[in-house]
Amino acid sequence: MKYLVAFSLILILLAPVPSLALGLGDAQEQLEEAGGAAYGEDAETEIEAVIGDIINALLSISGVVFLVLMVYGGYLWMTAHGNEDAVKKAKSVLTAAFIGIIIVVLAYGITYFVIEQLLNTTSSPEGFKPSPF
Repeated sequence: MKYLVAFSLILILLAPVPSLALGLGDAQEQLEEAGGAAYGEDAETEIEAVIGDIINALLSISGVVFLVLMVYGGYLWMTAHGNEDAVKKAKSVLTAAFIGIIIVVLAYGITYFVIEQLLNTTSSPEGFKPSPF
């Protein structure tokens, strides 16, 4: 059973590797540059887009960590066999994971709201509303 869980975790963590090994990321970048050139946009990325990409990556990692902790807590609970200490540990892992994801989602919501309000109150051309992320 331990080998099955370890193998599953390895598969989940290494799923994006084949697309990177095949160089598909380069093809996507070339397509984005060609599309930008066709629409007259600069190929260089603005700092807001880079920060948004970093925030999205961190949120994705947080989601994966949450999923792994939930599966781990469920596994502990299912294999407790009535042992009160093991059930207590499983409940604490599940509770901590749930509280952690709530904090991450609330922090993102508050940040998004504050940045949107700051962008709306700063002076910008009429009708232009940049996206914070």
